[in-house]
Amino acid sequence: MSEANELQVANKRLLFVLSNLAIFMIGLGFAVRAAIAGDLQADLFDVLDLARSATMVGEVLAATFIGFALTLLFGAALVDLIGMRRMLLFAAAGYFFGSIAVVGASLMQPSTEAYWLVYGGLLLTGLGWGAVEAATNPLVAAIYPKEKTHRLNILHAWWPAGIVVGGLLGLLIAQLGWVWQVNLVILMVPAVILVVLALKADFPVTERVAMGLSYADMWTQLRTSPGFIIWFLCMMGTVTAELAPGQWVNLALTNIVGMPGIWVLIYVNLLIFVGRHFAGPVVSRISSPGLLTLSCALAAPGLYLLALADSPLTAFAAATIWALGICYMYPTMLGCVAERYPAGGALMLGLMGFAGGLATQFVLPYMGAIFDSAKISAAGGVDALRGMDGEELATIIRVASVESFQVVAVIPLALVPVFAILWLRERSLQKAV
Repeated sequence: MSEANELQVANKRLLFVLSNLAIFMIGLGFAVRAAIAGDLQADLFDVLDLARSATMVGEVLAATFIGFALTLLFGAALVDLIGMRRMLLFAAAGYFFGSIAVVGASLMQPSTEAYWLVYGGLLLTGLGWGAVEAATNPLVAAIYPKEKTHRLNILHAWWPAGIVVGGLLGLLIAQLGWVWQVNLVILMVPAVILVVLALKADFPVTERVAMGLSYADMWTQLRTSPGFIIWFLCMMGTVTAELAPGQWVNLALTNIVGMPGIWVLIYVNLLIFVGRHFAGPVVSRISSPGLLTLSCALAAPGLYLLALADSPLTAFAAATIWALGICYMYPTMLGCVAERYPAGGALMLGLMGFAGGLATQFVLPYMGAIFDSAKISAAGGVDALRGMDGEELATIIRVASVESFQVVAVIPLALVPVFAILWLRERSLQKAV
């Protein structure tokens, strides 16, 4: 191998490593938010408004998804002009300064200003999250054009890896009695490393540019691909089935099962990390739409059973079914679009992420509102709720947690016939050929 080829291979490896690190960072951020949600509620939102505290948790968590959706909406269309390197540097800055903002808010007296500082900090991390997706998905598709679905699954395996590490660190921090803000300080570390690696790497052009297609051609692909609308709408459902319960699972299951729900989140994401490394062989056997059909068929009962779990054993059993369901959803959806619409480039991949972020940012406050309504109803009013504590309050919270969790189970169930039709249609077309 010539020196030039060796350098090319080394750069390709570096690009994949930094892409994995970026995805790991956003997974770590997801776990950190799940770990600190209860602390934000107890230290800030319960003081501000006890009746709406869970809704406020949902609102600030949803801010992350608003930022995620906005960056993907605009960043995906502009990534060719901005450059992948700048997108990743922006992502690192979002996570670094967003974490500082939340820490700063926690040091203030509970107030409306502190609420909005938390909101702004999580919005910043959401913007960074979207920038990671806008850059890494077309980057991996460009450097591995012949194995997109497989490589995108491996890339997004580092999302659950980040959640596992973040969840374990969160438990350790709590066990050691450290302040919960340490979680956010840890989140700044991969952001700094990402900056160093991004400055060293040589970034390629996107697949669309490599194909010699113009910027106008990319928009033409979007306008002339009505089938993409189906994938876009389905993405809203699959991401919601994975991310909304995952962001809420610590708060909900801790109340339902009586154990730290973060353990379930860690377990689920460990299964996903392993499973995504075997996406290639699975897809080769049953096709991408077939895999998505089976995924939704497992995710729906998994979520429903999670809501009914009343012990650690039943929680882990239900979580296993849910994990098998959501394991391949996100990267396989991206792979389907990348394979079917290569001329759509970063734009179509970004719009898929935008669909997921947009849907989830509506679902999280909705779950919080259901939680608040159920706890007030079960308690017999806000005044009665304020006077409760101990086991009496725990029972009320348990009822509210179940109701907020069950609502999401309907979403993957509704997608089963959609993916099944796409699966059967593609099989019939393949047989005809």
